[in-house]
Amino acid sequence: MVAANSGELSGYDLVVQGLIPGYASLARLGVALLAASPLAGKAGAQVLVAGCGTGAELVEALAQRPDWGLSAIDPSEAMLKAAQQRLGEAATGLSWRQSTVEDLDPGASFDGALSVLVLQSLPDDGSKLAFLSALARCLRPGGQLVLVDLMRPALPLLEEQMAEAWVGFQRASRLEAPLELLEPLTHGTHPVGLARLTALVNAAGFGDPARVFQALDYEGFLLQRAS
Repeated sequence: MVAANSGELSGYDLVVQGLIPGYASLARLGVALLAASPLAGKAGAQVLVAGCGTGAELVEALAQRPDWGLSAIDPSEAMLKAAQQRLGEAATGLSWRQSTVEDLDPGASFDGALSVLVLQSLPDDGSKLAFLSALARCLRPGGQLVLVDLMRPALPLLEEQMAEAWVGFQRASRLEAPLELLEPLTHGTHPVGLARLTALVNAAGFGDPARVFQALDYEGFLLQRAS
């Protein structure tokens, strides 16, 4: 069981829930998808949470699949500490590392992985490909990745309407947050369209992305590493 404080939301989580439609269900959906996959569905599977943030996916993974061997990485020490505090005593059973996926041990091997709102922060100057390639390398052949990210609208004519709807959603959510929490989520992002994402994941060693979630410009995909 997850410690009692694991259900408490940090300021970051409350902000993201106000920014992203359906965010509260994303972790549950992502874990459920991975738990039904051919490799991570097996008892004792090794699963990586890349960019674990404040631990939403970890909480769900412990609730749905306490048998998993979980590895949590994040380049931010503050995020790792927030996740560890959120999980409480349950945190001791996980592997923690302040790291990027690219810096993981070349021998690392996982049956599945989760990456939520990470790719959007990387520019498409080779950084996105390096991140996806590193994820593919550390997955066993046939292993699956659940990837959730901000995407560029397929139809340019919809961009203005989507942007207005996003603002309306935030207003309806009564979102009030300090600039330091909003800035990384609303500025400096690098979304790509589906065609570009497909090219990137194929080059990294994954098959074509299968869309499993969409809310405005936020989309979730299931990717499988080529055998």
